[in-house]
Amino acid sequence: MPIRLLLYYLLAVNALTFILYGLDKWKAHRKQWRIPEAVLLWLAAFGGSPAALVAMHLFHHKTLHKKFRYGVPAIMFAQIAVAVFFLLLRK
Repeated sequence: MPIRLLLYYLLAVNALTFILYGLDKWKAHRKQWRIPEAVLLWLAAFGGSPAALVAMHLFHHKTLHKKFRYGVPAIMFAQIAVAVFFLLLRK
């Protein structure tokens, strides 16, 4: 996969993740239909973990839920470890 395509994908998934975390917080305040937690976690797992962490702290959203407080950083750590592994493998 060309690196440029990967960067575009990561930009898009992070933008979507950030928007949906913010939208979910907005909906929570208005007691409206919410975005399922599984969707938010899957977005983090598919590359949106940096945006998920930023959104969680910026919007003060899902920070008390253990699966988000510990799960999202764990996902990001795993993603960084995989990226470092593949970068080292290429050399």
